[in-house]
Amino acid sequence: MWKRDEAVRPTSGQPVAPLPSSAPNVAASSPSTRTDAGPSMEKDIVNIGKSVVIKGELNGSEDLTIEGHVEGTIQLREHVLTIGPNGRIKAQVFAKSVIVLGEVHGNITASDKVDIRDNGSVEGDLMAPRIAIAEGAHFKGSVDMQRKGPAPQPQAKPAAGPQAAAPQPLQAPAPAQPGAPPAHRVGV
Repeated sequence: MWKRDEAVRPTSGQPVAPLPSSAPNVAASSPSTRTDAGPSMEKDIVNIGKSVVIKGELNGSEDLTIEGHVEGTIQLREHVLTIGPNGRIKAQVFAKSVIVLGEVHGNITASDKVDIRDNGSVEGDLMAPRIAIAEGAHFKGSVDMQRKGPAPQPQAKPAAGPQAAAPQPLQAPAPAQPGAPPAHRVGV
């Protein structure tokens, strides 16, 4: 497993004391960390730790991992939301993709996928074009798997076909005359 304090060790041979687990924010602001770890990695994923409690509206334009508690609304319309194993969410969730390893109480709407992994728990309605629920996961609610974008053309074709063919089965057959060929009625 990669650790931030190992990736930033100076090459001058001076011993470096490992950073305590509560100090990643201090290390993230140092210039050496940004150049060694890469600025794109620091900006792409945001973590909310186990001890953090958020009440209200949470909006963002980055991928987010939540290990703490969130109550209210979460909106990451174009990004991935991951609820970690320690994450406890009581919120309405709107994201591109949602991965649940912890607990969610509330409805989840995703434009791409909802993935409830082992030991993940969701109590609420799911709305996404793709949904995966792993064996060992808990889910209580309804599922609405809408397709991306409008799909009126497939609905129009089947509606036109049955209208033309529907009258024939509904019509009662004409009584047959002895010796007459069977009559076929076309149209009404």
